[in-house]
Amino acid sequence: MRDATHHPAPPGLIRRWLSRPGPAPEPAKRVQFDQPLLPWLFLAPQLAVIFVFFYWPSVQAITSSFYIEDPFGFGSTFVGIDNYKDALGSREYQRIAGFTALFTVLVTAFSLGLGLLFAVKADKVIRGRTSYRTALIAVYAIAPPVAGLMGMMLFDQHIGPFVRLAAWFGYDMKVGINYWDTAFAMILVSVWKQVPYNFIFFLSGLQSIPASVREASVIDCRNGFTRFRTAILPLLAPTAFFLLIINITYALFDTFAVIDVMVKDKPANNPMTLVYKVYNDGFRGNDIGGSAAQSVILMVIVLVLTLIQFRWLERRVHYG
Repeated sequence: MRDATHHPAPPGLIRRWLSRPGPAPEPAKRVQFDQPLLPWLFLAPQLAVIFVFFYWPSVQAITSSFYIEDPFGFGSTFVGIDNYKDALGSREYQRIAGFTALFTVLVTAFSLGLGLLFAVKADKVIRGRTSYRTALIAVYAIAPPVAGLMGMMLFDQHIGPFVRLAAWFGYDMKVGINYWDTAFAMILVSVWKQVPYNFIFFLSGLQSIPASVREASVIDCRNGFTRFRTAILPLLAPTAFFLLIINITYALFDTFAVIDVMVKDKPANNPMTLVYKVYNDGFRGNDIGGSAAQSVILMVIVLVLTLIQFRWLERRVHYG
């Protein structure tokens, strides 16, 4: 019988195989333009959009914040920083700023938490996963004003199911009349609208984690929550950091349509955020200068929050 013992290759053959030169790297392809102005010509449409819709309105807002302007455009009076003093010294503005901070924290926290929870559960589904994911993502296709209108129907005093549910527990919910009932409805609808966006990104992040990492984490730790916290969650840190910035921006600005639909034509004691107060004072109260000053203050707040996030939080994020 033929010997089936495996004979190792001669050492010299192994050395020659290892010393073979690999394929030469292809030279990096660089795009070169014959005309030096041609790249700027390609960028011109995007630069024009940024200038027209961002820089020019920002300059106009900063300029208007130092004036008291006639609502009909017949003139303006320079008042310096009086508009900023009136805004920052107003108890109403401080109260709205406090509610905006609370609203932003709650909407961001619940949107991120529920989005991550649904993504983890959807990642484990084997049968019917397409239907399950479609049902969670479909809400994101709803326009914000429509989401606000649906929220009004859910909390309607006559046909709202949430109002009837609260009545079963002996609580008389009055959205649009009671301050905190309206705040609860605004937060709930805003979270409901944003959860699908976070779900999409968290699910993509979970699916990009290699199977070898998951198997190694199962071997190292048998507890599911500890395994997720120590092995899976750190790999989602870049995605979570990106979504944190997006959700804070959403809570500060993109909830305007939801709030507008839910508090429009309601009693004046309803809660509102800073961005809605800018609109309310400028377009309803005809206080152009005060509204511009409030928009500049809000822009500074967002700038400070962004710097804090990138200078402090990003240092704790590890990109694999």
